Amino acid sequence: MQFLNTTNAPQAIGPYSQAVKYNGLLYSSGQIALDKHGVMCGDDIKTQTTQVLENIKAILEDHECSIDDIIKTTIYLDDMDDFGVVNIIYTDFFGDHKPVRSTVAVQTLPKNALIEIDIVAKASDYH
Repeated sequence: MQFLNTTNAPQAIGPYSQAVKYNGLLYSSGQIALDKHGVMCGDDIKTQTTQVLENIKAILEDHECSIDDIIKTTIYLDDMDDFGVVNIIYTDFFGDHKPVRSTVAVQTLPKNALIEIDIVAKASDYH
């Protein structure tokens, strides 16, 4: 098991790793809309969703993976009324790549974020 970290995405805000690579898979911790300096980006769902996806992309790219390697995403929303807006941004981000996905409504997220996303992606343990 390899614990992963990149300075191109926000550092963990608790006692956990940004991601772990194990047995050919990369698992990310949930990403919220913090920039790489730990500052919350925007107070609207469009800005926050875009930042979350950019954080995920940075983690993947820093560990020789891409968004096309993503197998599964889990989206946590504090307001399901944002579902449609998130889908538009998500579709633009992934293009023709369509990983399996779950979306869950939650009461609150860390730092009062509007959205959090975690992923599972294919990765080689030999990089």
